[in-house]
Amino acid sequence: MKFRFDAGCSTFVAIEFYMSPITLVIHGGAGTILKSLLTPELETRYKSGLQAALNRGYAVLENGRTALDAVEAAVFELENNPLFNAAKGAVFTHTGEHEMDASIMEGLTLDAGAVAGVKSVKNPIHLARKIMEQSGHVMLSGDGALEFAQQQGLDIAPSDYFHDDFRYAQWQEIKHSDQYQLDHSDKDPIHREKKFGTVGAVALDQFGNVAAATSTGGMTNKKYGRVGDTPLIGSGTYANNQTCAISCTGHGEYFIRAVVAYDISCLMEYKGFTLQQAMDRVILDKLVKLGGEGGAIGVAPNGDFSLTFNSDGMYRGVRNQTGLNQVAIYGND
Repeated sequence: MKFRFDAGCSTFVAIEFYMSPITLVIHGGAGTILKSLLTPELETRYKSGLQAALNRGYAVLENGRTALDAVEAAVFELENNPLFNAAKGAVFTHTGEHEMDASIMEGLTLDAGAVAGVKSVKNPIHLARKIMEQSGHVMLSGDGALEFAQQQGLDIAPSDYFHDDFRYAQWQEIKHSDQYQLDHSDKDPIHREKKFGTVGAVALDQFGNVAAATSTGGMTNKKYGRVGDTPLIGSGTYANNQTCAISCTGHGEYFIRAVVAYDISCLMEYKGFTLQQAMDRVILDKLVKLGGEGGAIGVAPNGDFSLTFNSDGMYRGVRNQTGLNQVAIYGND
């Protein structure tokens, strides 16, 4: 409750106002993630990484800042964790480099920023937000995106910052072939899962605004500057205060063709679906019929949230004002 002084009658008038239930949902990739394929130690590390991202993003919301700030903070934390295929944990391309994609979107204004195929930028999610707020454009790519990042004073990291022994071993297995592979290795008994390596977050702040952010290192041994759904507004990321905020993870080509994030929003806006109904229709029905595997997270302005996937598992977490604070990996968690 807040108060307003009414000069006409010399009294204070109480004005009721509603504060939205702050909510943060995150993901760290989806796919064939089975308990039998993860050691207890590795499972603990994944869950700790997810919890750290939840804590960072939720603290932003608790401090009264925006959903946009929260999703950027949560994804920043995941980008800094080499367990996840984004930024520091990005996989190797066919040429032995790291090409990263990211996007961010604000539901209040529908402003968005995205970057595709950028190298050397320590945290692509920061670059995506700078593009949204400072460039006059929605998407930048490649060398131009790097030049803009440098002009904006963002942290630029040397190539060895992105080197990870496990990612390097993945690349070594197939670098002399024409194959590309998702974030997995069939020869490693611990990491044998088929995992779509993307990180993302969606949030609802106390002001009733939603936002979404997504970041990825793409596919191991990818060629030709391949770009997936992550930086494409409407496919891998979307936010609209009238409906929801969505961040996706999966085989990007299918998510692009299905325009997954925007389709979920459209079902809510034009068909009157609830968030969960829309997620189920797109992720569990439409996407499956196309042959697409993966998942998505979403939050609506009323506080409803969803973590929906058609794969065996999805690294995920949710925290909200009711006291819920949970991270999970497998389909039966």
